[in-house]
Amino acid sequence: MQRRPQRLLAASAAALTAVTLTACASSDRDSGGGGTEGEAESGGTLVFGAAGDPAMFDPAFGSDGETFRVARQIHEGLLTNEPGGTDPVPALAEDYEVSDDGLEYTFTLRQGVTFHDDTEFNAEAVCFNFDRWYNFEGLAQSPSASYYYQAVFGGFASTPDTPSIYESCEATDEDTAVIRLTQVTSKFPAALSLPAFSIQSPTALQEYDADNLSGSEDALTYSEYALEHPTGTGPFRFESWDRGNGQVTIVRNEDYWGEPALLDEIIFRTISDQNTRRQELQAGSIDGYDFVAPADYQTLEDEGFQVLVRDPFNILYLGFNGGNVPGTTANPALKDPRVRQAIAHAIDRDTIVSSLLPEGAEAATQFMPPTVDGWADDVTTYEYDAARARQLLQEAGAEGTTLRFYYPTDVSRPYLPDPAAIYQVVSQNLTDAGFTIEPVALPWNPDYLNAVQAGQADIHLLGWTGDYNDAYNFIGTFFAEASNGQASAEFGAFSAPEIFEALAQADAEPDPSTRTELYQEANRRIMDYLPGVPISHSPPALVVSEDVSGLEPSPLTAEVFSTVSIGG
Repeated sequence: MQRRPQRLLAASAAALTAVTLTACASSDRDSGGGGTEGEAESGGTLVFGAAGDPAMFDPAFGSDGETFRVARQIHEGLLTNEPGGTDPVPALAEDYEVSDDGLEYTFTLRQGVTFHDDTEFNAEAVCFNFDRWYNFEGLAQSPSASYYYQAVFGGFASTPDTPSIYESCEATDEDTAVIRLTQVTSKFPAALSLPAFSIQSPTALQEYDADNLSGSEDALTYSEYALEHPTGTGPFRFESWDRGNGQVTIVRNEDYWGEPALLDEIIFRTISDQNTRRQELQAGSIDGYDFVAPADYQTLEDEGFQVLVRDPFNILYLGFNGGNVPGTTANPALKDPRVRQAIAHAIDRDTIVSSLLPEGAEAATQFMPPTVDGWADDVTTYEYDAARARQLLQEAGAEGTTLRFYYPTDVSRPYLPDPAAIYQVVSQNLTDAGFTIEPVALPWNPDYLNAVQAGQADIHLLGWTGDYNDAYNFIGTFFAEASNGQASAEFGAFSAPEIFEALAQADAEPDPSTRTELYQEANRRIMDYLPGVPISHSPPALVVSEDVSGLEPSPLTAEVFSTVSIGG
């Protein structure tokens, strides 16, 4: 079987090494790259303010940002993302080749790598992990446990009615792992850069009963491995988790295969309130934090702190519960496309972008950012036009339609830095267009997320930060046909065969240029149907103190801390 070598990986590996080496050198703080003048000192402890607690430390069962923030320092996968970018580059795989039919991937593995428990990293360890995911049973098969495996691969060995695109993994020698798929997908191999597909120590996974989940789908209880013994190959090792005080400690892996981490240890300290995180930084109690309020940028910079703005790689949207599936709780008015179009025309995206989001934000025309292949420049657009919105409502006989508008409290997301403020603008826009708004404000987790998933809201604010640079990771996540024949519950469980067909065809297309064209067509169909309103793409920011250097902001919010140091 002939293969197409992926030469980009080799070149990217050199670039990755160069970036790592450069981070050890001095950098100019005034350049905005997060450095200090003079030589950066290694050693010391960094205290980082996290917005929430991690769920645990087994990334195969992770799906939230705070879990992955820690996991990225401990674990590594076959691929990772380029520093400061979204494209895949080598990690534990040095290179790979793909067969002409797109179904077989041969990974050449890095040699001389060991896990934190001294277990050897090799092809058998890779296949152990792939087979582990494929053979999950019981609660491990629930979406709340193995969300990313199911999003990429589908079903499991014991779920023939929900087939998996994973067929097998074979260790042909110590340093070669061959992954076989049952069908072509655009998600592979880019998805292997996700922390969920980190390669973990087979020895530790078995010793600490990693797959032993208990509780319920809504309240999982994780294994001893996930809570106390996560074992990867990364530049930091797990040290402890003080759950009572919301504090995770990781320490430098002295036997790391690559450039060793500069810091001795990192403490991730949970500080859920955004204002409190800022005050702790100003008081010198922490060295940095994430999700800086746009209104705080100038104040923090004036005080000498470094605000590190990421490139936007996300989408904020207004979701509709206007599903057309019998038996759902959809608002009947939202089934009329004229009502959905009226909502779209009523929203003043430009005001939201200019007044409520940080510099660099932009209004969205579709449910993915323009930097992703498959974005189309000729989708149907819905410009702000309150008069047109009122006209559409009149034509639909829906003037005065009441909409239960849900929005979250006690949270700041990369795409939604101030939910209440954005709610106020959108609510007023809709009122001006002739809708009647019933506001419902709920705490983010679990109340708000559960309510949206259960279809309680007529309309709601939500968003998504891309996991990797692929169109399916955005529009496939939202609008692909699930096993129940419907799209995501976040969009009212609608059924649209023309959208489902377009997404399935694009995902299965092996030729990249043809695939891009197919995703563009899928975007056109989505914006014609209008299952929600894309609002904006926003560049979220981190902030660190003046003496921190080497932190490269990631559009994926996927920062790696091994290159970070604290000056003397």
